[in-house]
Amino acid sequence: MSEVALMYFYETAMLGTMRLASDKIGVAVSSISRQIGQLEREYGMPLFERGRRTIKLTAAGELALEYYQARQADKDAFQNRLADLRNARTGSIALAVGEGFLNRSFTKIIEEYQTANPGIELSITSGSTSDVMRMILDDEAHIGLVFQAEEDPKIRLRASAHQPLSVICAPGHPLAAMDGVSMAELAEQPLCLPPKGFSIRRALATAEARQNTWLNPMLTTGSIHIMREMAKKGRCVTVLPAISVRAEIEDGILVARPITDGELEQTMIGLIHRVGRQLHGPPGRLMAVLEKQLRSWTSSVA
Repeated sequence: MSEVALMYFYETAMLGTMRLASDKIGVAVSSISRQIGQLEREYGMPLFERGRRTIKLTAAGELALEYYQARQADKDAFQNRLADLRNARTGSIALAVGEGFLNRSFTKIIEEYQTANPGIELSITSGSTSDVMRMILDDEAHIGLVFQAEEDPKIRLRASAHQPLSVICAPGHPLAAMDGVSMAELAEQPLCLPPKGFSIRRALATAEARQNTWLNPMLTTGSIHIMREMAKKGRCVTVLPAISVRAEIEDGILVARPITDGELEQTMIGLIHRVGRQLHGPPGRLMAVLEKQLRSWTSSVA
């Protein structure tokens, strides 16, 4: 079984077309097609459904994809375990996080880890909860940090902590003088919120239905940075976990107030990885650091 053929198959499956795989790998489409054809002859069945503009895997293709991903994950774990045996502070970690975690507290933890482990190559990718979970499932990331992890039997929730959604506004905003904000009071404000597919909006939708109160944002954005900036200027109010604006709250630029009747105190942040993925060496050490720090990130900042 050719490692090259499996790699060509994997890139084609992940990118959706042989043309895109060709552009990424830097080989001709005909070479990719020939290698995949050899795999199909070896397996005795097709890996892709023919006659489509984009790739769709057959049942055999799904198995081959899972096989390749498992091989790559095992190879990665083997290399990290070897590094441990050599007592070497080398290796690599891929970390995927929700954008809301990219703040001063998170940066400090990463800086301290890299100072203690100068030989570790660390990559950090941000995205929505769905994006992060996809990266974990596809072994594009060892560890994920998300808000409101979606249930998936292939995802292990390693650690979690409550992080209620809060109303975020400027210190001079009228809501800042209140001890808490009801859903009805929130609905009267000009709002900046993420799109409906985001985990924050899904949690809010449950609260809206429960209270029969509907939020109509004046601005919708997938960027938490924009949400923070709009709240700072006092132009509108947003809703975020307080950890997403922890630095701004500490500096007195923003304030967080609880939503009193939305039953949003059960929303959580979670540390996740793929079930069955061995986190030895550098990824395991970073996982231990993040697991230890998780609850300190959720301490009161109001």
